Amino acid sequence: MSIHRTYDLAIEGMSCAACVGRVEKALSATPGVDRAAVNLATERARVRLTGPGDPADLVAAVEQAGYHAHLIEAGARPDDAAEAASLRWETIRLAAAIALTLPLVLPMIGMAAGVHWMLPGWVQLALALPVQLWIGGRFYANAWKALKTRTGTMDQLVALGTSAAFGLSLYHMASGNGGDLYFEASAAILTLVTLGKYLETRARRGTASAIRALMALRPDEARVKRGESTAMVAVEDLVVGDVVVVKPGERIPADGRIENGSSQLDESLITGESLPIDKQAGDGVTGGSVNGSGLLEIAVTAIGGETVLARIIESVQGAQASKAPVQRLVDKVSGIFVPVVLAIAVATFAGWLLAGADIETGLLNAVAVLVIACPCALGLATPTAIMAGTGVATKAGILIKDAEALERAHNIQVVVFDKTGTLTIGQPRVVAVMPAEGRTEEELLGLAAAVQQGSEHPLARAILDAAAERGLSVAKASGFDSLPGRGITATIGGRAILVGSPRLMREHGIATQALDDRAADAEGAGNTVVWLAADGALLGAIAIGDTLRDSARNAIQEIEKAGISTVLLTGDNRRAADAIARLLGITQVRAEVLPEGKAEVIREIQAGGMVVAMVGDGVNDAPALAQADIGIALGSGTDVAMEAAPVTLMRPDPMLVLDAIDVSRATVRKIWQNLFWAFIYNLIGVPLAAFGLLSPVLAGAAMAASSVSVVSNALLLKRWKPQAGRKKEST
Repeated sequence: MSIHRTYDLAIEGMSCAACVGRVEKALSATPGVDRAAVNLATERARVRLTGPGDPADLVAAVEQAGYHAHLIEAGARPDDAAEAASLRWETIRLAAAIALTLPLVLPMIGMAAGVHWMLPGWVQLALALPVQLWIGGRFYANAWKALKTRTGTMDQLVALGTSAAFGLSLYHMASGNGGDLYFEASAAILTLVTLGKYLETRARRGTASAIRALMALRPDEARVKRGESTAMVAVEDLVVGDVVVVKPGERIPADGRIENGSSQLDESLITGESLPIDKQAGDGVTGGSVNGSGLLEIAVTAIGGETVLARIIESVQGAQASKAPVQRLVDKVSGIFVPVVLAIAVATFAGWLLAGADIETGLLNAVAVLVIACPCALGLATPTAIMAGTGVATKAGILIKDAEALERAHNIQVVVFDKTGTLTIGQPRVVAVMPAEGRTEEELLGLAAAVQQGSEHPLARAILDAAAERGLSVAKASGFDSLPGRGITATIGGRAILVGSPRLMREHGIATQALDDRAADAEGAGNTVVWLAADGALLGAIAIGDTLRDSARNAIQEIEKAGISTVLLTGDNRRAADAIARLLGITQVRAEVLPEGKAEVIREIQAGGMVVAMVGDGVNDAPALAQADIGIALGSGTDVAMEAAPVTLMRPDPMLVLDAIDVSRATVRKIWQNLFWAFIYNLIGVPLAAFGLLSPVLAGAAMAASSVSVVSNALLLKRWKPQAGRKKEST
């Protein structure tokens, strides 16, 4: 079995979707690479290696493709200081470009107002030259690298277009024929593109705000108890078993268990739960939570990449690094975009010459074609929306592990709910003990508890808790045999004891008629009835009830209002399942389904052409979660829940199921809006430029605006609000 290793790389020098394709191609061709995904919005690559591949080869492959790269340590925080320094340098470059270009453009504005005044040619050259060589230097460098690898990028279009305008102006100056100078066009194009890149960079930082907020939750130091004193140590140096002291208002440094003290913890940035949670000795806590008013001593149970917070960050980064299915279309278009634009530019130049225009007119219109085309916007359309969508989902307590799940969820037509722990709180309690004639409640409960010892099933825990509350002595059992979906058998004092469902009783020929009526009444109230028998004779039955989650009924109603059908899927008997379904307003019920049969039920629904989401606890429902088009694990962010499904709800609120669908729909809308804007700029702009209706300067402005509009539109997703939060605020 091959071992997969995943590495993240920071990529420098990418400017458009064509660059993304080139880097992905270079990485995919590296020996040992199983999968490579490059994100223009984050300027990162995520690569999965199998076998003996060397991560240093990944960096070398990117460098050979003409870009710079370096490995990013897993879970590393963004280098805010470096990013701030880079942004300052970009600001200086932009300010210098504007200062040099403004004197060139002002006379053109004056001419439009009837003021005819023009700078001398040598002054124009002096102003335009540093813009062309210094501000435009990066475009030339990147264009040359792309040319060497025989690929086309946005940098080549900018370099060709501005060089043509600048070169034509130099020719007119040198020839002395009095021809028009276009230094202002080349300088304005470069300045506008630089302005667009600057605004785009600032906006893109906004799409990564969720990751930054999560990473900011990790404190740098922890106060570790050493005997009777404490010492400050780096969080990275904590080990499992350390006892950390957390004062009021401080963040929990790592996952742990409270040893001493009680308090309220704010877990809102981890679970999306806005209200503080009461915690006391023995309770588990999550690293990154904010301590309320109490002093806590916490034993560390998980550190580094094993903490819940680290896993959340890893999942969000993985989702933002992955590609949505619609991106495949964009990748195909981007692969041929630059060659097609170059062909259109050449055709424009030739067409104007054939129409009788002079070389200058044909060249300027060809330049406008080169400049208006913007594959950069195409490359940003999908990933910026994915980043913004996964970001707001994470803040709401919805963890989406990959872009494909985020895109696919908007098509969900049927939501199948598991019952226990999903629509109920998952903490059943014994509500009635029904012994057969000649038996006592204590005998029945004691035998049931003996058989259930060691089991973690919710119904077993309910029986064990009830026996403990009554102070019953529990005998030792042997010969356990678990029968999934039916019950369990064991031997106590030489007697063969059966504990389980009516199906188990029927399989062993046990007559239950004496208690059928009482059992039916209990099941009609929504309780689950567990039957007991020994040596072929009925001992009695135990009714166990669970409490519906507060938001369960409202969640079902809202999901149905959204045009999505709901189904209750459970191993419980038909009467209990129907009773719960009536309380919730669910009309479709699949009851008495064994664990292995749940996936088959999902397949049956899918066979009818439906897109199905399965909502479960991430453990017993794993086959059904895997079979569903979208698996949604409803839990509290445990390791098992995170691994079980592509979508994990960080708190057990069924209303978040609707929110997950809603954020998917909002994100997909933004993706298609972005793609519309990215394509419409080119579909309208390129013909206008080719027919001489768009000057090179306006073309440059439109090109810069296209990227900024795409990113800004994606950022509007940050306004999305979860239904769960709104319902809570209104109560």
